[in-house]
Amino acid sequence: MLFAAKVLVSALLIAGASELGKRSTFAGAILISLPLSSLLAVTWLYVETKDPSRAAAMTSGIFWAVLPSLLFFLVLPALLKRGWGYWPALGAACAATTAGYAVYAGVMRRLGAAFEM
Repeated sequence: MLFAAKVLVSALLIAGASELGKRSTFAGAILISLPLSSLLAVTWLYVETKDPSRAAAMTSGIFWAVLPSLLFFLVLPALLKRGWGYWPALGAACAATTAGYAVYAGVMRRLGAAFEM
């Protein structure tokens, strides 16, 4: 039952942002840029585990993982403005983001950060 509630709430959030984006791209961007998905994920984790230390660790991890994810938001619009088709630009932006995460993980390992994978 909890899983169904998680799916429903999460799906409504994404669908709501998409619908809002049809009316105003700015408003849709603001809604989806809020850390609502992170808030939901951390809340679901806490509800299921009742472990505040896991929620804190996840929140810290999200903070640092945001940095390489920003590549997506730089690469996609840059390629689209250069005339790339949507799908190739999306693929390249995803590839750049994946590479950013790989670099991020390597740097964090060198710094001695522990990863739970």
